Amino acid sequence: MTFNRQTTVAYMETGERGRVIEIAGGYGLTRRLEAMGIRPGKKITKVSSMLMRGPVTIQVDGAQLAIGFGMARRILVELESK
Repeated sequence: MTFNRQTTVAYMETGERGRVIEIAGGYGLTRRLEAMGIRPGKKITKVSSMLMRGPVTIQVDGAQLAIGFGMARRILVELESK
């Protein structure tokens, strides 16, 4: 498995996998995401998203989580190459 291009969780395609590189947010956002298990180095998979800035569902450590589009835009991910 090789990682190459970078994007945010909001702009990942459904089913794409990647590794979290950075959370571009303040203290509160960083702590909230860490409490959900989303931190740099974790592998995540985008499960689904809604149209027009709706919630984004991701899978981390076998658990599915729904986060807002704004949060998803702040999670920088390095995608796995296919």
